[in-house]
Parts: sequence; C-alpha cells; structure tokens
Amino acid sequence: MEMEHPRLILHNFLTEEECKELEFIHKSCSTVGYRPNVFSTTLSHLIATKSAHLILPFLPVRDRLKEKVEEIFGCEYELVTEFTGLISWSRGASIGLHSDDNRPYLKQRDFTSVCYLNSYQKDFEGGLFHFQDGEPKTIAPLVGDAVMYTADSRNTHSVDEVTDGERLTLTLWFSRDSSHDEDAKLIPLLAESLLTKSNNVPLSFLPLPASDNMYWFSPNQASHQDMGFDIRLGRLHALGFDVYYSQDFISDLSELLMEPMQLASRDQLLDHKFVNVLHALQVFLLLVFQLKLC
Repeated sequence: MEMEHPRLILHNFLTEEECKELEFIHKSCSTVGYRPNVFSTTLSHLIATKSAHLILPFLPVRDRLKEKVEEIFGCEYELVTEFTGLISWSRGASIGLHSDDNRPYLKQRDFTSVCYLNSYQKDFEGGLFHFQDGEPKTIAPLVGDAVMYTADSRNTHSVDEVTDGERLTLTLWFSRDSSHDEDAKLIPLLAESLLTKSNNVPLSFLPLPASDNMYWFSPNQASHQDMGFDIRLGRLHALGFDVYYSQDFISDLSELLMEPMQLASRDQLLDHKFVNVLHALQVFLLLVFQLKLC
C-alpha cells in the first residue's frame, strides 16, 4: 500500500449472492438521491418505511468492512461506522474531484469503503473511478470488489459520467469520533418503530412508502411534475408491469400510490392484491432476484 496515498483494492470481497441481495434492497426501496441522476437507500430510510428487516443483510458485510479497514490502516478497535448506504448512478450522473471530508460537517470521516455491486461495461457504461494522484489511479468497477482509502485530500477522486445503465455501490464511511456512530442514531429509531406497534397486532413486513416527492425523478432536475416520473412505477414498468386500481379515480398521484392495487402484464390482470405500490415492487423484485440466483 502506498503510504503517500493510502488505499487498497480487494477483489471479490463480496460474494455474488451478497451483491444481488443488496441490489434487490436498493431497487425495491431507493429514493431520489442527493445529486442529479443519483438514487440512494439508507438504513434510517429502511426503518422509516417499515422495512427494518432489510437491514439484516448489511450487518455482516458492514462488520467485515470495518474490521478490514481497521486492519489495513492499523487502527484496530478505534472506528465506528459513520454512514452506510446503497448509492446508484444512472445516466448523466458524475462527480468532479473532491475528498470525502471536503466540508466542515464531514470532517469526522476518516476512512471510506466502496463496494461495487455490479460491473463496468456489463451493467453500465462510463462511471470509471479516478484518483487524482498515486496508484492505482483508475478503477473500473467490478462486481464484488471493494476499494478502501483515507477520506482526506490524500485521496482526492472523481467519477466519470455514467453514459448508460445504472452503477451501483455500497458505500460506508468510518470515523474515530464515537459521537458520530451510526448505530447510536439507528437504535432509537428501531426502538420507536417497535414501540408504535400494538401488542395485539402481529409483526408486519408490509412497507409504508415515504413522502411522494422522495420517489419523483425529474431529468436535469426539472421542477415541473410533468417533466419526470415516479421511480417505483418506473421500476415496475421495466419489469413489464402496469398498475391497476379498482376504486374510484383519485387525481392525486401521491394518494393513489398509497392505495391497494393490482398488477397487469401483457393485458392480463394478476390476481394478487398489494397494499401499495412499494409492496408490489418489493415482491416482484424479490422474485426476479431469486430467479437470477437459481
């Protein structure tokens, strides 16, 4: 490992099954992200949308990554996980040269770990990762690989514009400052979520969508609602499904997407009824990814 620019690439750090499971979670739960043409899934969002059970696949991966970062950079038992998130970059997404601690409110970040959940030139075009200095300088994302580096200016980097497909990563930041421990923030949210459930109601895994604007994708950040689409409907459409509602017409799309619905495929209405559009998306994406793993 180069000491002037501390970084390391680990090939096949995640298994194909782990990558597919995280891809399912992201594509069935993600919201519009923090940058143009970017989508994200955070652990706090999973809790808020009553999908906390989907946090479980993250836990062993997160522990392995933290232990490896502590081992590589010689800081055993010193780090806490500051952030865990699934981030995908669609066509048009890019980011210029920056370090991961380049804002005053990000100075707690000491180390970064990025795991690639799909592959360059197979699942997407563009999206190459470049370090400004040092070696390796350019990384072509390959499913299962992980890159680890210090979050400061020694590892200033950029990502090329994605020109086709969707580039998907699991990104974590680690901190020596225990006051920024992600778990300390998540545990109260989990406790509150459990306390809101009645003792007389069995545990439910039916999702509750977030606010409608979190799923609304507008190309080029257009503000007019006509210039975009709901990403849940978009992903269902990509799977070959249309949605069908049996109740009277509701003009407000946000209200409609919270209502029970059915799916139609090739002009055939499917029998199963779903509690909302997010429920339908999670069920059918799960079936798709299970078939891929067979």
